[in-house]
Amino acid sequence: MSAARKTSTRTSTRDRYLEGQLLLAMPTMADKRFRRAVIFMCRHNDEGAMGIIVNQPAAKLSFPGLLTQLNLIDRNSDGGVPDELLDKSVHVGGPVSTERGFVLHSDDLVMKDSTMVVGGGICLTATLDILKCIAAGKGPAQSLLALGYAGWAPGQLETEIQANGWLHCAANPELVFASDHEQTYQRALSSLGVDLTFLVGAAGHA
Repeated sequence: MSAARKTSTRTSTRDRYLEGQLLLAMPTMADKRFRRAVIFMCRHNDEGAMGIIVNQPAAKLSFPGLLTQLNLIDRNSDGGVPDELLDKSVHVGGPVSTERGFVLHSDDLVMKDSTMVVGGGICLTATLDILKCIAAGKGPAQSLLALGYAGWAPGQLETEIQANGWLHCAANPELVFASDHEQTYQRALSSLGVDLTFLVGAAGHA
């Protein structure tokens, strides 16, 4: 993925209206990979859309474990992992390019030629350099590492939204980088004033 934001005089604000927002799967979502998914939208324009799921931690992979696999920390060194990384999760970012790592992070660290500033204080970087900074304890104040991403072809996401597959709401760092991942979906709905119980009941009678 190109780290630089692509601009064009043909791309309107309407084309990119979900960039920097959260996409929330409706309870009727048939694709199990997106069940109760909360997705931070990094890009949305006339060429398609791309986002990172922020509330699906990987079951069998820890952040220190991944850093060790990448030889970014010494597996034989007891002091090789900063304390703040010991309980840090690796996330399932989506079903596309699951072998690639993507880091959503606060904008206190912007790496020249590799960081895409999305907005709202949140950036995306997809290089090993940011993982090296994090491993050394010099990373951004907030970060989320995900393997893979969610992607849509031109017009596909708009069609899914029109079919009531998704809701969307404003994003903020408290939701994107929350550690209580099981509550993120409910909290995002609450920010819209939506009661999940009512939403599930309404979907069941559609």
